[in-house]
Amino acid sequence: MFGIVNYEVFLVAAILLILTPGTDTMYIISRSISQGRMAGIYSALGISAGVVVHTLLAAFGLSVILMQSALLFNVVKIAGAIYLAYLGIKLIVSKNEKENAQEMPIHSNKKIFLQGMLTNVMNPKVALFFLAFLPQFINTNSGISSPTPFIILGVTYTLVGGIWCTITAYFSSMATNKLRSSTKASMILNKVTGFVFIAMGIKILQTKPSA
Repeated sequence: MFGIVNYEVFLVAAILLILTPGTDTMYIISRSISQGRMAGIYSALGISAGVVVHTLLAAFGLSVILMQSALLFNVVKIAGAIYLAYLGIKLIVSKNEKENAQEMPIHSNKKIFLQGMLTNVMNPKVALFFLAFLPQFINTNSGISSPTPFIILGVTYTLVGGIWCTITAYFSSMATNKLRSSTKASMILNKVTGFVFIAMGIKILQTKPSA
């Protein structure tokens, strides 16, 4: 149907992959722990939006260009790493952590959403994953040359991932709610989150394009 084969297998594989902790999961957990439930949820929504962008890029062939151009791949990789490092350093050097944690969900939901989306879009590992994973469930002999199969699979992955990320944000924030009420603990949580972001940036730098 729609040029897709073994959709049920894809769904099971997608769930298992999503349940495996990765960069996006760590990002959401870190945000939720340091800045609360709404920050985690908006980060999850932003990352889901980033996955949609990668889906469209894969569907229309732009991700292939990214993987085949070493220069473009490295530019995106370095930009993503720098952006994560920037977010991490901001958290580390920030002084009024408790005030930030209280105000962030109120006036910066859009900013948190965009930050989550950018961390995903500028991660070439996601583009690499989509190009390797999605084609396995597309029937190349179906005669369908439209981007529809890619979009259906990508949207499915986004919905399943979005649900899991939202659940992760909710329980992560709930588990550390009392800690965030303490100024000193809130400061520590934000600084730890900052170092986690920097570590994720370093990990992105280690990504290599497919052969």
